Amino acid sequence: MITSTGENAAIASEYKADKEQKDKSVLGKDDFMTLLLVELQNQDPTEPTDTASILTQTSQLASLESAENTNKSLESLSSTLGASQEFSMIAAIGKIADLGNDTISHNEGTSSTFELYFANDIKEGTLNITDNNGNVVRTMEVATSKAGVSQFTWDGKDSSGNIVESGFYKVSANYTDSQEKDFSTRMGIYPIESIKFDNGKSLAKVGSNYVPIESISEIY
Repeated sequence: MITSTGENAAIASEYKADKEQKDKSVLGKDDFMTLLLVELQNQDPTEPTDTASILTQTSQLASLESAENTNKSLESLSSTLGASQEFSMIAAIGKIADLGNDTISHNEGTSSTFELYFANDIKEGTLNITDNNGNVVRTMEVATSKAGVSQFTWDGKDSSGNIVESGFYKVSANYTDSQEKDFSTRMGIYPIESIKFDNGKSLAKVGSNYVPIESISEIY
C-alpha cells in the first residue's frame, strides 16, 4: 500500500507524541484543576469541603494561571526584543564602526599584516607606525588606489632597517586625494559590510574580519 507524504508525517507525529514523556514532577494549571475536581467528587457528603478552602484553592489556581501567562508574555517579549536587536544590527550595514583600538600587537622578528580604511581615493600618502611614546618607528608609502579597505604588511623593522622589539604599535596614515585635499585615517575604523548571527551572537564584518558587536565602541 502506498501512503502519501502527508500521511507519513501524521503517523510520525503521532508516534513522536506517544514517545514524549511529560515531566510529572511539575503540576500545571490543568493538573491543579483536575485534583480540585477529584477532591470535590470524592468528598464526604456528611462533611463537605469548607467553602473557604475551595475559594483558597481556586485563588491558588488563578495565581498559577496568571504566573503561567506572565511567563509566556515574558518569553514572547524576550523573543521580540531579540528580533528587534537583530534588525537594528542589520540597519548598521554600510555605517562606520570604530573599534576603539588603533594598535597592532607585534612580535619581534616577524612581520605584521593589518588593514586601514580610506574613505576617499588616494593620490599619495604616508603610513606611520609609532610606539607607545608617540615616536615614529617606521613610515611606509601608501600607493595610489581607490577608496576602501587596503591591506599592508610591515616587516617588523624601523626606518633604519633595525628589528623592532615586541610590543603594541599605533598605525595611522595621512593622504591626499586627486583634488589635493588632505585626509587622515587610523587603525580600528572600518565600514560594516555585513552582519552574521552565530549561535546567538551578532558579528559584524569589518575589513576582512568578523568581530563581536560588543567590541565596537561606536557606530556612525
